[in-house]
Amino acid sequence: MTTYTICIFTENTIGLLNRITIIFTRRRINIESLTVSETERKGVSRFTIVIKHESREEVEKLVRQIRKIVEVMAVFGYLNDEIVYNEIALFKVSTPLGSKPLDVETINKKYKAWVVYWGLDYVVIEKTGNDTEIFDFFAYIKQYDILEFVRSGRVAVGKTEKGLVEYLPEMEWAYYL
Repeated sequence: MTTYTICIFTENTIGLLNRITIIFTRRRINIESLTVSETERKGVSRFTIVIKHESREEVEKLVRQIRKIVEVMAVFGYLNDEIVYNEIALFKVSTPLGSKPLDVETINKKYKAWVVYWGLDYVVIEKTGNDTEIFDFFAYIKQYDILEFVRSGRVAVGKTEKGLVEYLPEMEWAYYL
């Protein structure tokens, strides 16, 4: 199966997430990850959806179907080599008195992960990277007692020279300061 990242730029409206995800449900396509946030322009949201599928033609049909939604301004489907992407993972690791000490130098230098919170008997470690890098670190950190693990959805930008500006309707947009 091939991994596809679908980026959707929309107006920020109530109920839109449901209308987009129902298209995947009807086509029996599982969403591997979903991230939604506002863009640099107020009122414009970006959905980043990761799916795995065998047929490029089916993914292209899916993209065309999403484009029909009124609030959708632009939709793009990418393969992994066409984007720059990352995820973030947080690991809550037990560090009670007398337990095996964390090798912070290995965590920082080899895995490029960082302790972002020191509690009395646990730490929270942040690791960013692609899913392979995150799960390589997971395999390493398993030697300690992992209390919690959470991973975000993918965030991605295309490797093209054009940005969001090129694809949105012409109008006066408000920007964040």
